[in-house]
This record gives sequence, structure tokens and C-alpha cells, in this order.
Amino acid sequence: MQVSAALQAKVPRAGQDSDGRTATVVTRLVSLEQCPALVLNADYRPLSYYPLSLWSWQDVVKAVFMERVDIVEHYDREVHSPSFTLQLPSVISLKRYVKPARFAAFTRFNLFLRDGFSCQYCGSENELTFDHLVPRAYGGITSWENVITACAPCNLKKGGRTPGEAHMSIRQIPFRPTAYELQDSGRRFPPNYLHKSWRDYLYWDSELEP
Repeated sequence: MQVSAALQAKVPRAGQDSDGRTATVVTRLVSLEQCPALVLNADYRPLSYYPLSLWSWQDVVKAVFMERVDIVEHYDREVHSPSFTLQLPSVISLKRYVKPARFAAFTRFNLFLRDGFSCQYCGSENELTFDHLVPRAYGGITSWENVITACAPCNLKKGGRTPGEAHMSIRQIPFRPTAYELQDSGRRFPPNYLHKSWRDYLYWDSELEP
């Protein structure tokens, strides 16, 4: 199945205006790359909050025709082929539930997410890197429990010492987060762009204010 890579906006077609004169034809192609779909699990929760679970429009159209997903919300746009027209989905849900992993992978990004994208010594959000509480020279290992987010100045200040030796305190005891805890942390850092049709599904399970 072939789907055109661009969406033609609704514009006047060639013909005559009310005075019988030939109308000017204006054609404008609008890119579809800015039309991803939010992907929900079968329980209508996003597969991931951060990074947000999004599929490209091509993957969405393929999944629809393979009957792997249900369409929940639409864009005000359509895609066309010689044999069909489809209103472009903006939110889809999987038909089969995908069980989330209990624990997240130990990556730099997930480490920053656990620590709220801030230095665990001073709270700065700039020049972030990571630091071993027990230095590797002392036998410290690279693990969730021994690595924290640190800004470059604090990392340099601490050097190859322990926080106690450097007289530096940390904001929280490092821990191995569950996937749910990271997902919950991710909702505090929404992406720059959220389509209006996504919002109900991103925050529906948030605690209501009294």
C-alpha cells in the first residue's frame, strides 16, 4: 500500500469564478512529518511519558490497516491513495496490552530523569554530567545506587573523592527506579509540543487538586 508523503491542503480548484473568469490555481503541500500519533497501551495509558510514545504517520497508517490498533482521535487532515482516503489519526491505542518492564534501563538519560535533570549537589540544571559517589579508584561501580547527576563545576570540585571527603552533601540517596517511577517523573517534563487531542490521555490519571 502506497500513501503519499505529503498532504494537499484544501485550496480552490481550477475553474471559473462567479464572473466567468478563469480562477487562479493555488496548490500548497503541507508536510505530514509534524503529524505523529500518540500511542496508548490497551489500557489507554501512554506506552511512555518521557520520551513520549509517538509513531510517525506512516507507521500509524500501516498499523491501522494491519488492524493492530484502534483509532481514538483524529487530526483535521487526510491521507489519500488511489483507492482510499483516511482521516489521519492523532491518538491510537494498541489492541493487545503490552506489559511494561518493571525496571528501566540504566542510561544517562534515565539517570538524569530520575534526578529531575538537576545536579544532586547544588541543584543546577546546566552542564549536567554524572558522578560516582564512591570513586572507581576506590572500587566504586557504575550502578543506580552509586551514580548521581552532577553539574560539571560540582563534579570538578568533588574530584576523585567521596562526598564526605569533599564535604559535599547530596539531595537524595540514589536508588534504582522502577519504570513506573520514571514514567511518573517524566510527566513533570512535558515536550515542547502537545497536540490538543493528546492532553486527556497524558494527564487523566493525575491526582486532582482539592
